[in-house]
Amino acid sequence: MSTSQPPTWPHCAHGADPAGDPVGCRGIHVPGHTACLAHLTDADRDAYLAALTPGTRIDHRGTTFTEPLLNALLNALRDPATGHPCLGVAGFESATFEGNAVFRSATFEGNAVFRSATFEGNALFWSATFIGNALFGSATFEGIALFGSATFEGNARFESATFKGIAGFGSATFKSDALFESATFKRNALFESATFKGEAGFWSVTFKGVALFGSATFKGEAGFGSVTFKGVARFGSVAFKGIAGFGSATFERDARFGSATFEDDAGFESATFKDNAGFGSVTFKGNARFESATFKSEAGFGSATFERDAMFGSATFVEAGQFGPLVCAGRVVLSGAVFGGPVTLSLAVRRLECRRTRWSSTAEIRLRYATVDFAHAVFEYPLTIAAEPDLFVLTDGRQLAEDPFPSAPDPGVRIASLRGVDAAHLVLADLDLSGCLFAGTVHLDQLRLEGACTFDTAPPAEHWRRWPPVRFTERRVLAEEHHWRAGQPGAVRGWNVAVLGAGRAGPLQLAPVYRALRKAFEDGKHEPGAADFYYGEMEMRRHADDIPRSERGLLTAYWALSGYGLRASRALAWLGTAMLLTIVLLMAFGLAQDTPKQTATGTVPAGGGKVTFEIDRGDPQKPTGNRFTGERFEKALNITLNSVVFRSSGQDLTTTGTYIEMTSRLTEPVLLGLAVLAVRNRVKR
Repeated sequence: MSTSQPPTWPHCAHGADPAGDPVGCRGIHVPGHTACLAHLTDADRDAYLAALTPGTRIDHRGTTFTEPLLNALLNALRDPATGHPCLGVAGFESATFEGNAVFRSATFEGNAVFRSATFEGNALFWSATFIGNALFGSATFEGIALFGSATFEGNARFESATFKGIAGFGSATFKSDALFESATFKRNALFESATFKGEAGFWSVTFKGVALFGSATFKGEAGFGSVTFKGVARFGSVAFKGIAGFGSATFERDARFGSATFEDDAGFESATFKDNAGFGSVTFKGNARFESATFKSEAGFGSATFERDAMFGSATFVEAGQFGPLVCAGRVVLSGAVFGGPVTLSLAVRRLECRRTRWSSTAEIRLRYATVDFAHAVFEYPLTIAAEPDLFVLTDGRQLAEDPFPSAPDPGVRIASLRGVDAAHLVLADLDLSGCLFAGTVHLDQLRLEGACTFDTAPPAEHWRRWPPVRFTERRVLAEEHHWRAGQPGAVRGWNVAVLGAGRAGPLQLAPVYRALRKAFEDGKHEPGAADFYYGEMEMRRHADDIPRSERGLLTAYWALSGYGLRASRALAWLGTAMLLTIVLLMAFGLAQDTPKQTATGTVPAGGGKVTFEIDRGDPQKPTGNRFTGERFEKALNITLNSVVFRSSGQDLTTTGTYIEMTSRLTEPVLLGLAVLAVRNRVKR
């Protein structure tokens, strides 16, 4: 009951109300009397106290207690066996304690009702035992309030209580619910080593001094929603065995959770950390939720362990220079988060989600084991994503333990998506890009690839599907080409099917992606890699729907003859085939039967004089008889070899043979040139 409302019990008619209430004293009548305990005559008071025995029910609501009067009451209830006061149901609602209220080691066998009571001096409940409910709602403690080592077997209710002095609950045990909703702690609140076995409700509490919960144990739910910590909040080594809720809490000074353990979910949604947030060496066994939280200073998660998901979606990191190193066996979700200053993220994590994350300054992300979704991330300054080959090293020189990854053989890092990213300032180092989605990435040609960045490859070996057989030469292939080819009718085995949510990109979208990556490799002086992406670009152009049929035919011929000038073996195979065909045709139709003999003809003048001769040679004769002889093969080979290097052999050919040689001198040097070009594209730097 609030002290601002008139009580409903019979009032004492004696005394004067300090507030000027015409009713007078608010104290309830002592049974059998017409006055409260404070206003009984000495004889009546002594008689009443003498009749009390340990464990008696007492009702002194609204009574004003001086220190001697309270001591006299407690002495009357003292248990001779223990030497400590023993009360049954204790009614002190709206009572006023003018001096120190000493309930040290007292036992309350029934409900202890102190609602709206005022403790003008110190309230000393050290080692007290509350077997029933302890009801202190709206009470005011103007001095020190000590409940250290107290035991609350029933509910402990301190809703809207005001602690103007130090509030000490160190080593207290709350076996049932402990509710401090809307309470105000104007000085230090001490809960070190306290044990909360039921629900601990601190919703909307204001701690104006230091809040000390070090080594406390919360076995039930710990509710700190909308709490304001104006002083330092210390939760070091606290054990939260139930759900811990700090949603919308405000930490105006340091928040220290070092070495705390959260065995269930920990909720810090929309919390505000105005000073350092210290979560070093904390263990989160359930999900850790920091969505929409604001970290205005350092976010200290060094050596923290997350056994499930760590969710920082839409969180704001104003000046977090270092985030981690930490270990997470599930996901670290930074989607929608904002980093306002330079930051280094060091994470050993299964999956890192940075969709639409914004970096307003330089950043470096060093990872182990992770699969990274970076779709639509925004950064205006250089940002590096790199795989860390060795264990992370902490500031004290120790290596970060990776207990959630005891059997993981490969600490490599994979990028799942860069869609929607402006890659002009992006650096990727030592990453697996075999499953990365690139379609929609902006300024991909300015992407920097450092170290051993790997891509997926085409299916190996030969695949027979009707005729002709299909053989894929090993090359770097984008994941999206895998997805597209796997979805085509009659696709051969080995192409990877798109996972759910990957979307579909066709040749029209992939051709510019290959072109941009080719340029990125060329700028990095990686010509073999650039050659692979040129091949991919040409393949996508050949299969695109927007090119004319004539261009498609030209590209198909270019692909078939030499793999777009990149497959030397293919060009050499065609060259060998062309040479063999030329030899066969020359032996069959091109070489003359015999070498034509020269003849000289002339006219001798009748009267003598100068004789003029005309030397001519007959037309080569078409071959007859056995055309495939060793001699004819040697001549045909000589002609063919000369044709490859664009020279004339000088052999006597039939008319058909002349055209065969002309065709050979046109096609075979081209095929030889394509083979040389392919070799050069593979070995140049």
